Amino acid sequence: MTYPVPAKQVETLYEIKKSKFIACAGFANSRESAMALLESVKQQYPDARHHCWAYVFGNPNAPSSAAMADDGEPSGTAGKPILNVLQHKDIGDIMIIVTRYFGGIKLGAGGLVRAYSAAAQQAIDALDVRQEIKLEPLSVDIDFKHEQFVRHLVEQAKGKIANCRYKSSVMIDIELPLDALDNFKKQMAPIAFKVSAKNE
Repeated sequence: MTYPVPAKQVETLYEIKKSKFIACAGFANSRESAMALLESVKQQYPDARHHCWAYVFGNPNAPSSAAMADDGEPSGTAGKPILNVLQHKDIGDIMIIVTRYFGGIKLGAGGLVRAYSAAAQQAIDALDVRQEIKLEPLSVDIDFKHEQFVRHLVEQAKGKIANCRYKSSVMIDIELPLDALDNFKKQMAPIAFKVSAKNE
């Protein structure tokens, strides 16, 4: 299961009636990473009046989480338009922060909605994406002699080995693409092993 995510962070500038809307779009797949991105933008533009944002985590067709904030703008005029742009794009694990510098001319509620939407859209248009492969964590308990075989299977499946513990047997924590799980278990069938979800 793959879906597009931001390949790198981008920043764009949208200006209307002397107000500047600086949009930053980047990868975020957790509340912590999203807030870290927000903090970095705040540090970059400490004198700005507003840092409005929205994010969507996980597969864009079935997000695991979504949130937004108006950061002092009238309710519904900033975070919601940014989130609306995100929800109509096929990109997951993404956050957009729009920093506003007031230019002295009030835009009104409708004007703010249009401006924040346009700023977010501009950032999306400038964004490069890459394919994110959703990995499933598993723990495999095997005999020492099968370790290299398992490592080979994981590499073939384009998975990752997160950890390896040696006791009376070898416990390997692995991460595999969801669509490779069944084949992995079939190939493991000839050897004695125990497999369990890593979070069990």
